[in-house]
Amino acid sequence: MKANDTSPDLQVTLKDGDDNAVDVTGATIVFSMAMGGLVKVSEQSATIVTASSGIVKYSWAAGNTDTPGTYRAEFEVTFSNGKIETFPNSAARKLEVLIEPEIA
Repeated sequence: MKANDTSPDLQVTLKDGDDNAVDVTGATIVFSMAMGGLVKVSEQSATIVTASSGIVKYSWAAGNTDTPGTYRAEFEVTFSNGKIETFPNSAARKLEVLIEPEIA
């Protein structure tokens, strides 16, 4: 995406270590994104799209994408039983968001 874009939403499927979709029924989810020490999004609410298939999305807010670069991103899930797990949860599945500079 380009700097300052707020569309499209970031939509992902949360998967466990065996590459199976994680059921997030009844969970609450927050999204965070950072590049080095620059935190652009800190634990903002994410939306469950399809709970049984682990599909979630984050809708960008103004200012989230105003600084070009490659960011690490993650979704933190608090399950209905109170347990917390962060996705992606392995180096093999890292989630990166590339924000390209605007031309002008």
